[in-house]
Amino acid sequence: MSDDANLFEPVGLSAADERVYQAVLDAPGSTAAELAAARGVPPARLARPLARLERLGLVGRSSGTPRRWSATMPEAAVEILVSRRMEQLQRLRLETGELMERFRASARARQPGELVEVIAGAEASGRRFAQIQATVAEEMLMFDRPPYVQAGGNPWQRPILERGVRWRAIYAPESLSVPGAPDTVLELRSLGEEARILDGLPMKLVIADRRIALLPLVADDVIGQTVVVHPSSLLDSLVMLFEALWQRAIPFASPPAPASGGPAEEDRRLIELLAMGLKDDAIARQLGLSTRTTRRRMKALSDELGARNRFQAGMEAARRGWL
Repeated sequence: MSDDANLFEPVGLSAADERVYQAVLDAPGSTAAELAAARGVPPARLARPLARLERLGLVGRSSGTPRRWSATMPEAAVEILVSRRMEQLQRLRLETGELMERFRASARARQPGELVEVIAGAEASGRRFAQIQATVAEEMLMFDRPPYVQAGGNPWQRPILERGVRWRAIYAPESLSVPGAPDTVLELRSLGEEARILDGLPMKLVIADRRIALLPLVADDVIGQTVVVHPSSLLDSLVMLFEALWQRAIPFASPPAPASGGPAEEDRRLIELLAMGLKDDAIARQLGLSTRTTRRRMKALSDELGARNRFQAGMEAARRGWL
């Protein structure tokens, strides 16, 4: 065991306590003076660590004079300490319900200035977003639009979906212009996310269990200045805004199923992206084509479908089972 490992920290011992325990373990039957001399410290500095170790059952002392210290069987002593700590953690978990009730009661009595927090910096905002996701129990509501403070997506969403939390997301079309983004959303939908698309989405927003919201202080902020909104009429208004825009948003297109007599796979993908609401340039990037080639293929498909515009093309493609 190295001096800086501090293996006993999870059960409440400091690194100094552990060093004294190692000294007793290596030299059973030593007096406090002998242990202190071996460590090159005054005997008085060992009094408290030895008392803590004895209280926790890791060491014992003889009844004679001078008293001598020896370690108890480590396996049994550590097992008792771990079991005790697990019981304490379980009690804390059981008390969380009461703590939440007290939190809600105090939240209702908060002063107006305490109903909204301002968090400065991308790192702090990211930590708060992770904390909100870690505590969500039933439902997450989200507006998704650029700019993004960090790349790589949201690593917490998949585990949240897998434990049965309902997740509704409204995406701005420009969110889906990032290479690979439509496929990521399709994957999330397969895990249970309900996704819709809306042009002109006003901001980014996250609401957890309708009890707390996180949104940028400025809509296009890339620095990470965010606002946390606690239970209040402002939070209720944000929930109402989400529900109103959810009704206006277009459901995200399902992955196309193979159909006899349907379009070629390349054209099927083009129709799928078109139904997602992406602009010509964004569709071209997703397909790896020039905008001119993409428009030419879109016109050919519209002619085949007998459609005069994008909306009609999408409706006819859906009617034929191409979406």
